[in-house]
Amino acid sequence: MSRPISLDDLSSAVGGTAAAFRCRRRLQPGGGEGDKVFPPTFAGAVYAVEQRRVPGRGEPVTCVLLDSVQSQANRMEFALQDAVDGGRIQLPLVEVDFSDHDPTGDVAADIAAGRLIDAVGKVTSLQVPHRLADAILRDSELGGSPFRQSDKGKALNTVSLGQATPLLELCPTALVFGMWDSTGPKGGLGAKFERAMVSEVVGIGAAVHDSHRARGVRRDPLEVRKGVSITKAADKSWALADAKTKGAVRPSEINHGSVPFDTENAGVTIEYAEQTTTLSLICLRRLHFPLGGKTTPEANEAARTLLAALGLCAATLAFESGMGLRSRCLLWPEAPMEWELLERPGQEPTRFRLTGEEATALLQQAADSARAAGLPWPTEPLTLQPSANLLELVRRSQQLATQEESGEGS
Repeated sequence: MSRPISLDDLSSAVGGTAAAFRCRRRLQPGGGEGDKVFPPTFAGAVYAVEQRRVPGRGEPVTCVLLDSVQSQANRMEFALQDAVDGGRIQLPLVEVDFSDHDPTGDVAADIAAGRLIDAVGKVTSLQVPHRLADAILRDSELGGSPFRQSDKGKALNTVSLGQATPLLELCPTALVFGMWDSTGPKGGLGAKFERAMVSEVVGIGAAVHDSHRARGVRRDPLEVRKGVSITKAADKSWALADAKTKGAVRPSEINHGSVPFDTENAGVTIEYAEQTTTLSLICLRRLHFPLGGKTTPEANEAARTLLAALGLCAATLAFESGMGLRSRCLLWPEAPMEWELLERPGQEPTRFRLTGEEATALLQQAADSARAAGLPWPTEPLTLQPSANLLELVRRSQQLATQEESGEGS
């Protein structure tokens, strides 16, 4: 029988010799067993198919990757962002505020005035690809100075396994999901933190047919015929034209008419999907959190426990109710999430359960304990402003995106 994870359970596990929390569970397609799922495609528009050893099977089994470690981490960070936006949790964030540059809604006027065409709003350290080391943050400003030259940003130049306190204060998810400051002033010698939280979803017993193709037609209810000719203008307007008119194109160029599709990526069927998630406590114990130049066991344990609570909360919020990975890849778990604590080799793991409500409460308790130990855990974001160059880069990119391939920007 499993029971909820308490703060004492978590602190004891982190402060002891336990290796990790582990969650393994089976899932089926949302449409039921045997329904098709569509894996992600990689270079060459192919699925990631491989042979894997599966417990209880004498021979390797054909498997297909349904969600990678990197993608799972992103989903957990997005779940944390949703919880922050919904007021369910509070955690340190760095954000870049583009909201002062929102458009008027008149695309032509926005382009003429040098404004952004599409509103960006605020982008946080939970949304950028490389967490605190991301170029979006690097190319923004704090108090009129480049972020990496500000007092807060300079701290990133000195962080390490033995000096992790600045990351706890600015971007704790970098200590849970990993980070490499490869584009900072030290280049490849920049601070590197391994992933403590690793998760992956694999389709077991995949039937992949190279000869099968997905074919169909996006049907146009107006039955616009391809023989009608039109011309397009740079402002996206169009006009009917004679077939011999120079530059005349088919209606499909302006998204009218029935459009056939033919693709090799026709999905796969699987026996079941399996998600494997681990939170390494060994990894967290490598982190040290000095305060005022002094490291204490109490501060280290409180910080590590807080990071463990953050990782468990992220996974629970992201995956408790199944996963909508992409179009036609909805997975529904066969059982609730259950965490196993790997304490001692040869010993049966202790089992815990954790709901979203319990996970957010656990994170709050861990944060309170960390603050009581003197550790920084700000609840208001550190707000940066985009540099002029970054803003212009976004503006020009948006402008190019509005142009047709045959239009002004081609």
